[in-house]
Amino acid sequence: MPFVQPVVSAPRMKPLTCVAAAALVLGAVGSAWAQKPHYPTGPTPPRHAAGHATPAAKPAPVRKAEPQLNAEARLISVYRLIGQGKSRQALAEAQTLVRDHPNFQLAQLIYGDLLSSQMRPLRALGDAPEHIANAAAPMLAELREESALRLKALRERPPAGTVPSQLVALSPRNKHVIAVDASRARLYLFENTPQTGLKLVADYYISVGKSGIEKAAEGDLRTPLGVYFITSALSRSSLKDFYGAGALPINYPNPYDTIRGKTGSGIWLHGTPPNQFSRAPKATDGCVVLANPDLERLMRTVEVRSTPVVIAPSLQWVNPAVLKAQRTAFEQTLGAWQAARVSGNLAKVVSFYTSDFSSQGKNFDQWLPSLEREVNAVAGRQSQTKDLSVLHWKDIAETMVVTFAELPANARTAPTRRQYWIKVHGQWKIFYEGIV
Repeated sequence: MPFVQPVVSAPRMKPLTCVAAAALVLGAVGSAWAQKPHYPTGPTPPRHAAGHATPAAKPAPVRKAEPQLNAEARLISVYRLIGQGKSRQALAEAQTLVRDHPNFQLAQLIYGDLLSSQMRPLRALGDAPEHIANAAAPMLAELREESALRLKALRERPPAGTVPSQLVALSPRNKHVIAVDASRARLYLFENTPQTGLKLVADYYISVGKSGIEKAAEGDLRTPLGVYFITSALSRSSLKDFYGAGALPINYPNPYDTIRGKTGSGIWLHGTPPNQFSRAPKATDGCVVLANPDLERLMRTVEVRSTPVVIAPSLQWVNPAVLKAQRTAFEQTLGAWQAARVSGNLAKVVSFYTSDFSSQGKNFDQWLPSLEREVNAVAGRQSQTKDLSVLHWKDIAETMVVTFAELPANARTAPTRRQYWIKVHGQWKIFYEGIV
């Protein structure tokens, strides 16, 4: 919602009495923001936005533009100053923010409110004259929802030392992993470090489908839920402006989607058009959309084919020790499957597969001769499991997405295998298998 930016000649600032969620919430969480958050949302905000008071006798100067500073961190800094009643500082920061990002509609809305507050108390976020507010009601509602979700992500930080429950085990080849929490309109980017394991390095506001989540059919305008992998990277130059800085397609529908009859394709993580810094929380045809600077960072960071993308209704954050126990239990099942193959007992091997198993377009009966040849080839030969990755998904059923290489004795390389396991009557069974 555009606002005219009049020249401000240091008027006397009236106190904000806005009952908007931003001011009320930031008044409550200002002290938390002043402390170091559990996880970063980008570069550190300016010092005066982190709890260091500016002398009251001197009006806050308009800062020089800092385009490298995370735009959301700057917006939150404005919110925090509003919550503390520091209207002049908030106005100065909002002014530089909209100057650096004139297409950031939510920032423009906050800036407009701060200008209006010089003349009258504010009643709500986006407190425009009634005839303007009525004409722009849908857009105002979207901007208010975006504001609330950004603040929710600030208030409800992941507990220190926890990770999403889906990330049971990652191999060294998974240098990064992405987890999306649809309820918070948030994407979390993790680095997989050899020393300390998963480390949350950034999180970003995102938009999902116009009709919400849990995609089931082509054209339903919903974002899929599940465990996926980035399949390619599309540059800005190869796409229409609508997709912004680029795109990272994912493998929807995955094998679990397919056995449940889900349809559709072309689900991407992508950027925003030139005239929008960010989109409304529910604004896409099913893709996950980020602001262009955030998408650019992802594209510089993640790896095609090896980066998992978990999209969940809400993420459950757990202690890694819980996942270690889960990994150990599942490795026993994987080990039993491998032992059955080494034994050469085809019937025992077959007991690990579901009747609706598929592989590379073949059903179980069509694939059985290939399985028999493989069992005969590996019988009596020990192998080593290398680069094991285990990702857990639970909705109406419980599944594991397992990626690993089986390295025969005296071999240096082996193909990477990906299996999808499902729990049937308390037993894990394979319903899909393929080579990555």
